[in-house]
Amino acid sequence: MQFFSKRAMGIDIGAASIKVVELSASGDKKTLENYLEFKLPKTAVPLKTFYGNSMLLLSNEVSDILQALFKKAKIEIRKVAFSIPDFSTFFTTFDLPPMTEAEIPRAIEFEARHHIPLPLSEVVFDWQIIEKEQVAPGVKLKVLLVAVPNKVLDSYQRLGALCNLEVKGLEAEVFGLMRSSVKAGKHWGPVCLVDIGWQSTTVSIVDKMILRASHSFDFSSSSLTKVLSKALGLSEEQAEDLKNREGLDPKNEQVAGVLLKEIDTLALEVEKICANFSQTNNNPLNDVILAGGASVLFGLKEYFASRLKKNVQITDPFSVFAYPPILQNRLEEIGASFAVASGVAMMALEA
Repeated sequence: MQFFSKRAMGIDIGAASIKVVELSASGDKKTLENYLEFKLPKTAVPLKTFYGNSMLLLSNEVSDILQALFKKAKIEIRKVAFSIPDFSTFFTTFDLPPMTEAEIPRAIEFEARHHIPLPLSEVVFDWQIIEKEQVAPGVKLKVLLVAVPNKVLDSYQRLGALCNLEVKGLEAEVFGLMRSSVKAGKHWGPVCLVDIGWQSTTVSIVDKMILRASHSFDFSSSSLTKVLSKALGLSEEQAEDLKNREGLDPKNEQVAGVLLKEIDTLALEVEKICANFSQTNNNPLNDVILAGGASVLFGLKEYFASRLKKNVQITDPFSVFAYPPILQNRLEEIGASFAVASGVAMMALEA
């Protein structure tokens, strides 16, 4: 019997880079067919611009880049899913008083008006029940609400049309990261995901593959570079190179000292978020997963483990895919940067 494989792509578009993961699937086996990264030159215009408090994709510019990448890599598949920046997505949780099942959708829509900072006509929102307790006279609920501005979604749909792509899904980065990084059978309890991006960092709590909380901060890989540049009187290009080469190496106290002062601020926020979850839910949180390009800075994992007193790992999204063994070292090096793209590629395969 012959099994036919299906193929799909996941695309993660940041302000200064684009990452593409192409997967195929035959039965339960998923194979990494291709991975691509495009980094924007330092002097180029960012791939996204602000629309109110959200990041809006520059569809025309990104379309030109993607089509050139597809041509160079000889990628012909059209089935794709895109990640949407957490910064452009509204997350909140709220409680609903006891009510019947039939009353829940309307109650959530009513409550959404008080939590989403835009008119409901300007967003697409979805919700998920993350806690349910049967009490008289109905069901008491805790709800996760997620909303994305229409203009943000439209920019990705436009990009798909410009590239002649079949868009099978759009989802917040955190959901792609969850899919690729939180492994069934390995992470039994709640997990804290720390995704350090070029422009912002998102800290999320996941329990039983349900997103329980998500917080975005201005801390970023680029902010570390800028702080180092200012402190040492270097150009940003020199500071970026120094940051990546030295990281938190104690042998270079000057660089490590500058970076640690900033990183400790993030560690404190992660500590607070984990402690709040554990106390509120009476459920210890012992695992932290780091993702994003800056997560592989020398000594960062060890610093977080010592500071937080938790089991800290760097995500390895490619580990669940089949690929030639010769690629293993390279994929382990870059995996943290491709976690979101891998996760949305998995979603596109299933769509």
